[in-house]
Amino acid sequence: NLLLAESGGGSVQTGGSLRLSCEGSGYTNSDYCLGWFRQAPGKERERVAIIWTGGGIIAYADSVKGRFTISQDNAKKTLFLQMNNLKPEDTATYYCAASTVLWGGGSHCPDGGFGYWGQGTQVTVSS
Repeated sequence: NLLLAESGGGSVQTGGSLRLSCEGSGYTNSDYCLGWFRQAPGKERERVAIIWTGGGIIAYADSVKGRFTISQDNAKKTLFLQMNNLKPEDTATYYCAASTVLWGGGSHCPDGGFGYWGQGTQVTVSS
């Protein structure tokens, strides 16, 4: 089984930065879609960013473009999310997730393919 564990959440003021990490174990030799999702109280889960470990595919939600950067360390099987210029609306629990489904429903790394999830890490941005 693939296991994922996030770290790096915390509380910052508007304009601050945080770097989330997601360590994975149990990967096979397959390529994966890796993604960051977030969910705020009373809101639906939102995809923040995804990356295909085989290379060449990275995508961001419009709300975080230019502020967040997703990256990976293949050697250590670690996924990162660098979050800069944080805003109060970024407050949420952030989850990392993995999928082996590259394409579906007209998009890369479709949300429905993400079957492996971490436990989440809280990010709170105060104004």
